[in-house]
Amino acid sequence: MIASWFLRSAIIFGIIGMIMGIVMGISHDHTLSPVHAHINLIGWVGLFLAGLFYGSHPAAAGKLATAHFYVAVIGLIIMAPGIGGSILGLPWGAPLAGIGSIITLIGFILFAIGVFRHSGARITTA
Repeated sequence: MIASWFLRSAIIFGIIGMIMGIVMGISHDHTLSPVHAHINLIGWVGLFLAGLFYGSHPAAAGKLATAHFYVAVIGLIIMAPGIGGSILGLPWGAPLAGIGSIITLIGFILFAIGVFRHSGARITTA
């Protein structure tokens, strides 16, 4: 079940990132391209890869994976507007980006723990 949470969230972030890219392309204003890049890389690619890992390693899909999910998504939701605000010179941008980045890093560390604990486990196919 946690694998589907990761996969579905990844799709949502992928759509958001693609819409941002289209809007930037149409407007010829790429000011927020770092936000677009972080949403696509962390939200779309990172969450999708985690979903694939948890789907193929069911033993890893427990409480640690659930914590990883919430921490990663919350971190990105805080970090992305923080990066945008920082780029636009808003006073809350850099602190928010920093907090979100630390939360996102914690999420990735949780994922790393799960991978190292379970990467020797048997892989199952869908």
